[in-house]
Amino acid sequence: MNFLILGRGKTGSLVAEVASARRHHTRILSASENENGRALTPESLADVDVVIDFTTSAAVVKNAEACINARKHMVVGTTGWYDEVPRLRDKVLAAKTGFLYGSNFSIGVNLFFEIAAAAGVALKYGYSGQLFERHHEQKKDAPSGTALTLQKILHETGGSELEIVSFREGDAVGMHEVVFNSPSDRVYLCHDAKSRQGFAEGAVRGAEWLAGKSGFYEFRKIWREL
Repeated sequence: MNFLILGRGKTGSLVAEVASARRHHTRILSASENENGRALTPESLADVDVVIDFTTSAAVVKNAEACINARKHMVVGTTGWYDEVPRLRDKVLAAKTGFLYGSNFSIGVNLFFEIAAAAGVALKYGYSGQLFERHHEQKKDAPSGTALTLQKILHETGGSELEIVSFREGDAVGMHEVVFNSPSDRVYLCHDAKSRQGFAEGAVRGAEWLAGKSGFYEFRKIWREL
């Protein structure tokens, strides 16, 4: 398959490496080459099967609009744009193209989401809860998209919106912790990413899964189908 990867950051570059290792053809566009999605024309995307976006929340919506208009499949690992989900979903469905997004493409994190959902019922039995997340000091957004997804999941299953405490320090790849407390005991859940490899592999496998499909999908709902 032919992949176009948007973003030359650490994760985007690793996605390119993983895609090449899985025998896909890859091309990367940096932010300076694609301001406001200007490089994403139907002509420039003619031979592209899937566009994979790991850019910034400020860039992703323009990128998505350009890809949808060109009727190109898209995988988005960028967060911070989810208020645009309903509008972009409508555009994707009208264009009959494919779109896959997620706050985290790691299989381990998505398993962690399901574990947290099962544990969230504790909030209905007198437990209080807190969310903690740690990332490297260069990470711009806080809280992380993964922490916000956890907060949403726990609100759905437990009925309470938990506080998120964010730390930005050193070169931490990403650690997410959920703690439930009661007068009797404490339940502690943690996912600690050792590297970005899991994020990149999940994104590439998601792009492979999306081939031949149309529709608007969230990774945490389809990861078991990979």
